[in-house]
Amino acid sequence: MTLTAPGREWSRRLVSLLFISFFAMALPAQAGWFGIGQDARDSNPGKTRPVIFVGNNWEGTIDVIDAESYHKVGRINGIPDKRQRMTEIVLNPVRLVFFQAVRLFIGEGNDQYVDDMYSTPDGRLLVVSRPSFADVVGIDIASGDIAWRFEVDGYRSDHMALSPDGTQVAVSASTGNVVHVLDVETGEEVGRFPTGNSPHENVYSEDGKRIYHASIGYVFTPLDQDLMEFTKGERLFQVVDAESLEIIKRFDLKDKLEAAGYSDLSPAIRPMAHTPDERFFYFQLSFLHGFIEYDMEEDRITRLAELPNLIPDTPREFYINDSAHHGIAMNGDGDTLCVAGTMSDYIAIVDRETFSHEILTGLGEKPYWVTTNETGDRCYISWSGTDQMSVIDIETASEIVRVDVGDHPQRIREGKVPRDW
Repeated sequence: MTLTAPGREWSRRLVSLLFISFFAMALPAQAGWFGIGQDARDSNPGKTRPVIFVGNNWEGTIDVIDAESYHKVGRINGIPDKRQRMTEIVLNPVRLVFFQAVRLFIGEGNDQYVDDMYSTPDGRLLVVSRPSFADVVGIDIASGDIAWRFEVDGYRSDHMALSPDGTQVAVSASTGNVVHVLDVETGEEVGRFPTGNSPHENVYSEDGKRIYHASIGYVFTPLDQDLMEFTKGERLFQVVDAESLEIIKRFDLKDKLEAAGYSDLSPAIRPMAHTPDERFFYFQLSFLHGFIEYDMEEDRITRLAELPNLIPDTPREFYINDSAHHGIAMNGDGDTLCVAGTMSDYIAIVDRETFSHEILTGLGEKPYWVTTNETGDRCYISWSGTDQMSVIDIETASEIVRVDVGDHPQRIREGKVPRDW
């Protein structure tokens, strides 16, 4: 039998996958490879120090940066069990297909090992979602060992949110169309709630009583023109009772956009931010260079912020997972937004009242996440294209420091580690 060109290509990819997978199983999995030595295992977990965690998605590591000096203090292996997980995947044809699909269609040709992470309040565990392994693990920071593991529904895990009291974490199961809520100490599921297609962002309210959630649909498909919009699946925004996990509010943003006169915009909500009183929400949308303002009290879209498109000749099919922008955070005073112009390689500091903005360019490439520090006067940016993270002073719209990290940094979270780690 003679294979066609596409057949030969897929055969080549399958052979490459098997080779890479078996090679990965032969790699050492010692924690010491990633900066976790005997001294860390001897530390007292009762004493902590504040740090910044930077998840390196394609590399499977988490860089740990001191929250005051911004010096790197270590690195955690997010996949110490890689050999075991790869064995399971290679021996399961269905999982193997989805593992390869995550690599080809979402990971830009790379495996996705670390998407999101949070530390427990006592600095003992680092909870990590691992898309390609479709799971969430609790890693003992001192030893580097996995304390618990939870397999999500379907074949890919995604964004998480930590409850304000630090006892629970909500994780999106991309192909399972569900959000799992887990106990951070044990990894046991305490509840779940259904979502639309490709559940994505989760945000707890300040008082911990609600979870704000958005599903983004099939961002990995190439059918991005308006006439093919229906192929993107069900994209919903939900407000969920954090205790009962009952859905309080649920709507398709398309209806709100049409009512506000923005029917040409995608209803897929990407990262989001909100004012301190949680009345006004700021949603990034697929393909939009900017964001919209949604009034939670009046239940309507009030404004559109249009930010510069520095790649006007780039077709939207080339946008990374449909993201023109991916990353937005509000400062502590609630008057300024820090925005990642992902496809245009810039950071925008935006006045919330007027939407006037200052653009910072020349710092890095492909900014993929933004979050603020605890005091809310600085924002952290991950430069996934140049493997760095920046600390930005929001008031002066200037970079304080840039730190080299691992391969394809995405999520950045503040947290704690044992003081002597």
